[in-house]
Amino acid sequence: MADHWQRVVEKESNSVDFVYSSFPYSYRPYSVSYYRSLINNDLLHAVILPALEGDNLRNDESVRMAIPIEKVQLIDDVNEAQSLLLKGYVMVLLEGDGKHDGILIPVPVVGGRSVTAPEVEFTVLGPKEAFVERLDTNLGLVRRRLPVSDLRVHRIEIGSLSKTQIAVLHIEGIANPENVKTVQDRVKKICYDDIIDSSFVAQMIKDQPNSVFPELLDTERPDRVAGVLGEGKVVILVDGASQALIGPSTFSEFFTASDDYFIPWQMATFFRFVRILSSVLSIIGSPLYVALLTYHYELLPQDLVGILIISRETVPFPPILEAIILEWAIELIREAGARLPTKVGQTIGIVGGIVIGTAAVQAGLTSNILLIIVAASALSTFTSPIYQMGNAVRLIRFPMMLAAQMWGILGIVLGVIFLCAHLIRMTSLGNPYLEPLFPLRISDFKDSYIRLPFSMQRRRPLELRTKDSQYMPKGDSSQGGSSE
Repeated sequence: MADHWQRVVEKESNSVDFVYSSFPYSYRPYSVSYYRSLINNDLLHAVILPALEGDNLRNDESVRMAIPIEKVQLIDDVNEAQSLLLKGYVMVLLEGDGKHDGILIPVPVVGGRSVTAPEVEFTVLGPKEAFVERLDTNLGLVRRRLPVSDLRVHRIEIGSLSKTQIAVLHIEGIANPENVKTVQDRVKKICYDDIIDSSFVAQMIKDQPNSVFPELLDTERPDRVAGVLGEGKVVILVDGASQALIGPSTFSEFFTASDDYFIPWQMATFFRFVRILSSVLSIIGSPLYVALLTYHYELLPQDLVGILIISRETVPFPPILEAIILEWAIELIREAGARLPTKVGQTIGIVGGIVIGTAAVQAGLTSNILLIIVAASALSTFTSPIYQMGNAVRLIRFPMMLAAQMWGILGIVLGVIFLCAHLIRMTSLGNPYLEPLFPLRISDFKDSYIRLPFSMQRRRPLELRTKDSQYMPKGDSSQGGSSE
């Protein structure tokens, strides 16, 4: 064995799951090295080792040809060989005089969970498949829905320790090359040792890393990925992650659910309005209570003032402290329910909410009206189909309450103005975040805050600047109605 290969074996042998076996009595003596935890041992013993016992193995090339497995490589680079060993390759070295290449054979163990129904983006109608933690499986789920040769997949490896494989997908002839190049360049510039999940990538390629709002849409549904690829968007899949990243994305897309496309367009539009208005209620509900009870009693109807006075007559705290305590209790219950096992978490959420809410009102620590407002606000955050947007709405409530305490309704107005200015300035992969509201593009409203029938969605979104802007040829009457 050459000295440089001997050093590789000696270095890797420090791990208990590294196996080095020598076969000096074969027709051509050889050795095999591999990580037992990373390879398919059945394939090794059933296919590879019997192929190495032949009497026609004269050199490295003849060994490569004798092994009935694709992508067998002859490598002289020690560093590359070490990298491949850690990816589930078996290294075969021929014994004897002279310098030999390392023969690297891919036999990675195929494991992980099977494809199941979506857990976060579950729908009553539509497909029941979700991404898993294997990149190749996820690519297969996408390609099965888009069996076209124009679907391009670019692989990039990042993470000096994790060596994470990332796939960037787009449809050539539709996607804007500038968006594709932007994604690829930003992913390649990521300098971080350990990339564990797609959320790491989403945070590192954001246009505004200090913003609480998500800029890339994450989804676990292959059908949603196939749909956005057809629109001209770019998708990022990360090995080890069950969520795909979609960009460029707009603010309205974070209130769009997959089942919006499986129900009549009138219902889908109504539900989108419900989600947006619910988020607005969640942001300004508690701050409005604080502002009205602290500064603006005169704005309330006289009958309602009496009810408020009765409900707060035993409360020893000012409205701001009362609201913060109750909001904190709601967040505490939510976090406890999320971190505990599923069955226990559901019990904690239901029982904890009822017990704490009832006890707080009976003890005179809070008013029953505020309890209703906080409960409605908490429920409203769950209407967002995207978890990251729901988290952003949860966080914004607290600075809005502080602004309401300092300046009343004026503080709420200033907070809303600041929030709108922030959203206007935001971009996703260089594209306007508030499109089609800003800049105003009337034609893109057909599938943003509202959803019109498919027959009226003949053009792809203008903000994507796609190469092919047409969904269907003009005059095509196949979308509803009859043609004569």
